[in-house]
Formats: sequence, structure tokens, C-alpha cells
Amino acid sequence: MAALTIILLVLLPAHQALATAAGDAHPGYVGAEADTCGPTLGGSSSSSAGAMVRRHGPELEEYGGGRIIDITHAYMPGKPAYAPGATVGPVVRLKESMENGSEYNLSELHMECHTGTHLDAPGHFNQAHFAAGLDVDTLDLEVLNGPALLVDVQRHTNITAQAMESLNIPKGVRRVLFRTLNTDRGLSWKEGGDMSYVGFTEDGAQWLVDNTDIKLVGLDYLSVASLDHAASAHIVFFKNADIILVEFLKLDNIKTGIYMLHCLPLRLVGSEGSPVRCILIK
Repeated sequence: MAALTIILLVLLPAHQALATAAGDAHPGYVGAEADTCGPTLGGSSSSSAGAMVRRHGPELEEYGGGRIIDITHAYMPGKPAYAPGATVGPVVRLKESMENGSEYNLSELHMECHTGTHLDAPGHFNQAHFAAGLDVDTLDLEVLNGPALLVDVQRHTNITAQAMESLNIPKGVRRVLFRTLNTDRGLSWKEGGDMSYVGFTEDGAQWLVDNTDIKLVGLDYLSVASLDHAASAHIVFFKNADIILVEFLKLDNIKTGIYMLHCLPLRLVGSEGSPVRCILIK
């Protein structure tokens, strides 16, 4: 635990540095920090004035008459990052601006691959998989798209072996999104990483691997693994290369049950992680 604390203290300045590394704030961030969840757009994505309606709060974000639910957090400054009190800095910078005389607008992306709603490929905690080229580009899109079960985990515990067993997830279920106390506490909507979040313990991860057919594991905060098991739970999940982890999902106010899940990462050759856009379809 002491070694992990040292690592987090080293990471903290790095995450905070992101806030200035990308230069001046992108104009698209202006006003975006506020909770701008609006009413369901019902087929129109703009207001009468022609401005796009941003919807960044915990309210249910539905499209297509309620058929589609967005479970991806917006990539923007101030979202929590994986270190005590750390936040994400600007992830886009306007390199060329028509307002400043350029013939076009051109934004530049600058972020860690494990920022915001993202997935972990097998090489994240397994050097053999990383060296074998099992990167984001090689992930099985069939695993990332298909029927998924959204479940509520016991609120007083990490996801231990006992907690996993109590969920009674049937054999044959391959994709499960775990909603935890993290959602109840609104951790995703608080500025700065909160390391008291809940997640999988090593024995919980091992129980899932040994007793279920789950190949996609989704969770509602920065990591699927609890802080004290951050490395050991990932190592269990990635012992074999057939499990994909999806982290920092927006699961507020969604009914439990079965949905069609679609998670599409960027096709990043060589990377062990990627931002991902995830939606549920009723």
C-alpha cells in the first residue's frame, strides 16, 4: 500500500500538469463546466438559436425517443483523474482559429489513453500481452457490442467474491455493467479523484473469471479495481487476453436489466487503452 501511495503522489503532479500542457482553453469549453442537461431533444440536436444543447449532468441522457441512452462522460476539464484530488486538464486545444485570422478551425487532441470513459486492453497490466501486440487495434468488436446486463452491486462493499456470488449472474451472460456506491455518491460529478471509490478486489475478480462467462466488465468510476487491489485485480482479469475492462461509465438513473451495448474505442495501434463512446439501446 505504501508503494501505491508513492505512485499516486508521483502521478498527481502529472495529471495536474495536463491543465496547462495544452495551452489556452478551447472555446468549446466556455460554459460547458455547468450542468447543462436539457430536456430530451426528440430528434433535434440544436436549440432554436442554432446552438447545440450540451447535456453533461447525471440526468438520464436519452435520444431517439428514449431508445438510446448515452453512458459516456463528456471529455472536458475538471473531470476526476486517477490520483488524490487530481483532475483532467483541457483535452483539446485550438491550434488554428478563424476568429484569429486563420482560414479554418483546427483542434488538437491531448490526453492520456486512460482518461474519462475508456477501456483497458490486455496489455495494460500484462507485459507478455503488450509485447505480443494485443493492443486496442486487435480487440474483438463482437465483445464490445451485444447484449449486456446492468446490475446493482451491494452498496456496503467492494466487489468481492461474496458480492459477485450474491448477484447470481447466469452462465452465458458475456457483458456486465456493475453500478456501485460510486454512482450513489456522485463521485464522477465531483472535481478531483476520490480514492475511497469501490471496485473489484482480487478475489472478486478471480470469482468472475472462474465462475462466469463474462468477457466485458464495466464499472462506474475511474478503475474497475478498488484502490488496495488496483494492480492485483487487473492482473487477474488480464491473465488471459479475453477480457475487456470499460471504466468510468455514466450509469446514473438507468433501470437495471438487459440492453444492447455498443462500445467503440479509437483504433489506436500499439496502445493498451483508448477513450470509448458507449451507448445502451433499449
